[in-house]
Amino acid sequence: MSLGRTYTLNTGAKIPTVGLGTWLSKPDEVRKAVLCALQTGYKHLDCAYVYCNEDEVGQGIRESGVKREDIFITSKLWNTHHRPDYVKSAVKASLAALGVEYLDLYLIHWPVSFIPSKPASETPNVPDKEFLFPQKDGKVALEEIDFLETWKAMEALVDEGLVKAIGVSNFDVAKIEYVLKGCRIRPAANQVELHPGLLQPELLEFCAKENIHITAYSPLGNNIYGKERIVDSPVIQEVAKKLGKSPAQVCIAFAAQRGVSVIPKSVTPSRIQDNFQDFILEKEDFDAVATLGGRNIRYNDPGVEEWYCKIF
Repeated sequence: MSLGRTYTLNTGAKIPTVGLGTWLSKPDEVRKAVLCALQTGYKHLDCAYVYCNEDEVGQGIRESGVKREDIFITSKLWNTHHRPDYVKSAVKASLAALGVEYLDLYLIHWPVSFIPSKPASETPNVPDKEFLFPQKDGKVALEEIDFLETWKAMEALVDEGLVKAIGVSNFDVAKIEYVLKGCRIRPAANQVELHPGLLQPELLEFCAKENIHITAYSPLGNNIYGKERIVDSPVIQEVAKKLGKSPAQVCIAFAAQRGVSVIPKSVTPSRIQDNFQDFILEKEDFDAVATLGGRNIRYNDPGVEEWYCKIF
């Protein structure tokens, strides 16, 4: 049974501690996963334009019968839409795909800008990879956009009621400080990779001081680049065995106890249900899991792996 914990954003809105991640979910799996999650009791869905599945998330929402106002929905602005005159077309595409009138939270997905391949008016509701990753000379076509200008266009979305709150994702302290110096609406959240092998204490401390909520993605340590998974660590396995929990449940509980919301991804009904079984780790077990922080493993760095640019 979930403990039903929430955190309060600097807007006053409440974000449920445990949500469903929808990254890397295959066609039709997402619809079923969202339906299962909402029927299980989840009230927090994490989406993004680049996941190419927001239409299926919307189908799952409608099939669940859960009221829109009872669900906290996050989506993210993709790298092709950082030019200020592209921002509104991006959020409208996500809203149309999801079949909702507003987002609870809208994030700049990465501090990296791509050269758009089409005019803003031709933004598809559900994109294909060619649209998402425009190429130049065999590489992703990058451009320099002042993300404070992107941010000002995000602020206008709040003014229009298209989104309730705005934030960032994959931003370090220096980039957040840059936004804070020039913003009218402060970031409500920063979504970053966070798990027992990547604790990022300085970032958490800074965001806590600035009242910027942290959401942890890849809380189990995703494995898209073939690296050793955190959930397979002997330390996690031992704590899980001792408590009669799964390794995933231990990682999720660990994240929640650090004061962050957490969005584990699964399309398997039993795991979706297990991931929602919120509990508190005793100090001894929490500290044991925290020892993995010395590894400092970042699983998700597309700048290095794919985009030929420095992000972190």
